[in-house]
Amino acid sequence: MGFIGSYVRRRIGMVCIALTFLLIETTTDLLQPTLMSQVVDEGVTQRDISSVMHWGAFMLAAAALGAIAAVVRNIYSSRFSQLIGRDIRSDTFSKVMRLPFPSVDRLRTSAIITRITNDVVQIQNFTQGMTRIMLKAPITCIGAIALIIIQIPRQTAIIVIVVLICAGLTIMSMRAGFPRFMRAQKALDSLGNVSREFLVSVRVIKSFGAEDREQRKFSTAAGHFARATVSASRISAVYGPLTNLTVNAGIIALLWLSRTQSPAKIGILMACVNYMTQVLFALGRVSAILNTAVRASASAHRIEEIFDEPDEQFAGLTIDEIPMERHSHLSMNRVLQRASHGENTDLLTFNHVTFTHPGASAPSLNDLCLQMKDVSTLGIIGPTGSGKTTLITMIPRFYKPQQGQIRFRGMPLNSIDLDDLRSHMALVPQHPVLFTGTVRSNLLWGNPSASDDELWRAIRRASADEFIEHLGKGIDSVIGQGGVNLSGGQQQRLSLARALLRKPDLLILDDCTSALDGSTEARVLESLRDMAAESNGMSMIVVSQRISTVRGMDEIVVMNEGGVSGAGTHDHLLHDNEQYQAIYESQIGPVRV
Repeated sequence: MGFIGSYVRRRIGMVCIALTFLLIETTTDLLQPTLMSQVVDEGVTQRDISSVMHWGAFMLAAAALGAIAAVVRNIYSSRFSQLIGRDIRSDTFSKVMRLPFPSVDRLRTSAIITRITNDVVQIQNFTQGMTRIMLKAPITCIGAIALIIIQIPRQTAIIVIVVLICAGLTIMSMRAGFPRFMRAQKALDSLGNVSREFLVSVRVIKSFGAEDREQRKFSTAAGHFARATVSASRISAVYGPLTNLTVNAGIIALLWLSRTQSPAKIGILMACVNYMTQVLFALGRVSAILNTAVRASASAHRIEEIFDEPDEQFAGLTIDEIPMERHSHLSMNRVLQRASHGENTDLLTFNHVTFTHPGASAPSLNDLCLQMKDVSTLGIIGPTGSGKTTLITMIPRFYKPQQGQIRFRGMPLNSIDLDDLRSHMALVPQHPVLFTGTVRSNLLWGNPSASDDELWRAIRRASADEFIEHLGKGIDSVIGQGGVNLSGGQQQRLSLARALLRKPDLLILDDCTSALDGSTEARVLESLRDMAAESNGMSMIVVSQRISTVRGMDEIVVMNEGGVSGAGTHDHLLHDNEQYQAIYESQIGPVRV
């Protein structure tokens, strides 16, 4: 609970106000049975109407004060729990944005979503219950038991026995509940993962007519969640009635042993029965809030797992490699400045780099050695699964080598400030990612301060002007979630234009023209080569499976099974590299040397 406590301390003022009014409310509740006994013993049994009116007025005033206190306490309690939820969600989301890709892969997207949503709700329920019920219940129990002992001291043994039995039941309930609620939350993660997978892949599923198979998969996950939830709910179903039975048995014993009580003191007996009923309700609330506490503890543990992950800046580094200060990292400006003076002329160097994705049986990169000269354009080609995409994700440090080292212009990649490194790069992924909004809002991700002239210049560079001009509102046209109202080629060109607005020193294209026809792709690539030549400093890496995409690059690297099988110009590889020749023949025709 230390995790939750750190957030409670941020709002300690609101907690104190809520607890102050809760104490007032609880005190007035405890006064009611004693005031009622005075009404009965001094008014009703004595037929004294003035005593009835006198003590009745006190009861009414106490009830009014308690109601006002309850309203104020509810307001502060609700606001407190909502702010706690907001703080935890905000901090968790911020942490997720700093997680390295391997951590996101391991935690799984659907599980992260569940933790930010459902798990935070469990913590909110607990913090709200803490200031509305949890502290009121023990105060009520202690106060009511004390008043019973004061008014009927001979029945103390009954009260002690009831309290001990109920305390034992509560402890057993918590011990049995925690692992069950953990299993229920994990089952909810799995259900969310199946739901997300279906929604993301719905077109493929429908095209293969696999709805029944997916329905069975969802039903299985839903069944696991239902069984886990029922198992957790059984704890309340068993221990709640046992607690009620214990307290009711105590009330019966109290009445039985007090059967010889003088009629003149019948009001005291009524008050004690009322106090026992308050104890019953309080213990029921304690049991409920402790179950909520168990859920919140399990949820806090799951959220803490996210915070326990290292930040992306330092993930994969040893203690000795982590700099004491942020400025210990080299800035990209300093790296580029060295390059401009003739130092570290190689753009990128991979020295015996090996990387295996979690759960994979074979490495994606296997002892890869590669020297990328400081050229304007570099092409990377190879069959599916050869490691092309894995290689380029190493450059912006989405993933880090498990063995070997990567150098950028001669400097270890880990020594360069991560944010600064990425600010000088732009990566256009194989599958374009567009956000709900307009063409303009999507493009401004590349450069929030870009003018309309700069937007249109990037659009024309990506050959996206031909369809944007016909969208109705031009760059202010609405784009649906994920770009559903655009074709694949249009999405790719818009994603490319966004990257160009960044004006990067290194532009990385991961097969991002695969949906374009040959003539459009040729125009786009020619425009990009011109831009690279004009910028006098921008380098471009183009990943593709097509010869037509990379043949005009200054240098081409051929990959196979996580390694490099050849490097050189198009003509050189066509003459000397058998793998390149095979790709050429499969796509274009016989090689004529």
